Amino acid sequence: MVNIDDFIKRLQIILDYYGLSASAFADKIDVQRSSISHLLSGRNKPSLDFIMKVIEIFPDVDLYWILNGKGTFPKSEIKVQEKIVYVPTPSNQELKKNISEEKNESDLFSQNVIEENTVVKNNLEEKISNTQNLAQTKNSSNIERIVIFYANGSFKEYLP
Repeated sequence: MVNIDDFIKRLQIILDYYGLSASAFADKIDVQRSSISHLLSGRNKPSLDFIMKVIEIFPDVDLYWILNGKGTFPKSEIKVQEKIVYVPTPSNQELKKNISEEKNESDLFSQNVIEENTVVKNNLEEKISNTQNLAQTKNSSNIERIVIFYANGSFKEYLP
C-alpha cells in the first residue's frame, strides 16, 4: 500500500530535482494538469499508468523508491551489460616458446629503464619547481545555476 503523504513528498522531490512546475511535469509525462494537482493535494492516489509514465520519462526515478521510499533517487547504479569472451588456452609447447622469447627481450624492470624513468622524473620535478603559482582573480559574479539540456527534451539543473 502506498502512503499518499510520503508519495507526495517523493513526487515533490522529483519536481525539485528536475526543476519542473506541476504543470510542466504533467505536460512532460502527458497527463492532465488537474491530475497532478489532485495528486499533490492528496485528493487522488497515483494510478499504475501514472507511475509507469514517470518511470519511462524520468529514468533516474526508481520504481521502489517512488512507491515506498526504498532505494535511492536519483539512481546511483549504472547497469553494465556483461560480455563473455572465450579465449583459447595455449598448449604447453606454446607456453614454453613464449617464456623463452620473453627471457630474450628486456623487461620493464631492467636497470636502463629505471635510470631513464628517474631522469624524466627529475626533469619534471625541476620544471614544476620553476613554475609560479598565480593567484586566482576573484570574479564579482557568482554562478547561480548550471542547466544541461538533452536532445530528448529533458534537462538537469545543478545548484552550487
